Amino acid sequence: MNTLKTQSDDYFQKNWEIYQKVVVNNYMEHREFSSALYNFLNDYCQTPFSLLELGCGDATLTVQALLNTTIASYTGVDLSGVALEIAKVNMVQIQCEQTFIEDDISKVVEKLAQNQKQSFDVVMTSFVLHHLSLAEKDKVIQQVSHLLKPNGVFVLIDTVLKKEEDREHFINRYLENMYQNWNALSSQDMLMIDNHISTYDFPESQTTFYELAEKHNFVDFKCLYKDTIESAQFLCLYK
Repeated sequence: MNTLKTQSDDYFQKNWEIYQKVVVNNYMEHREFSSALYNFLNDYCQTPFSLLELGCGDATLTVQALLNTTIASYTGVDLSGVALEIAKVNMVQIQCEQTFIEDDISKVVEKLAQNQKQSFDVVMTSFVLHHLSLAEKDKVIQQVSHLLKPNGVFVLIDTVLKKEEDREHFINRYLENMYQNWNALSSQDMLMIDNHISTYDFPESQTTFYELAEKHNFVDFKCLYKDTIESAQFLCLYK
């Protein structure tokens, strides 16, 4: 039995309802990030393009961003098979070639980079990399740089530390906002999110991401959107 996969499926099933409340009430500004992604894809990818999404989950918001774009092929990667089954249903409305891979994103990008058989115009990840250590983030960004076509872009949407902010202050600030403003959630919901963030979230600063991008031969780096409380950003790393 794949224990990590089982844990991922269990986590998704237990937390999907809470996640839906967060999305529906737009507490993490998913609508704004999805709109920014749609605008970016329409502006930057005016010809048919391929997209690899790392940690796609159920792809709910990705679908909204891909509607009426020139998407030609989509590859979604997630460790949860339960999430991928929902993603397949959600992606039916997008007319393009589709592949879904049930595996750890770090393993997938390494395998794809080693095989050198596939490359992508866009690689994206949304609220996923903050679960990795700095060394693991470094490795993923390195592998992504090998997977992108010339002029390709790595879209990185994630929690980001303020300048000179450390993890402890970020988490305290984030949770304070949650307890004050996420009113549609029950106290039990909030405790589960609190435990998850306090245990598994390791955000980096924009400067750190810029340094990693430069280290792995990305030629440009832009922030296209910041959320209202300055806890998350839409970053683009250009090859």
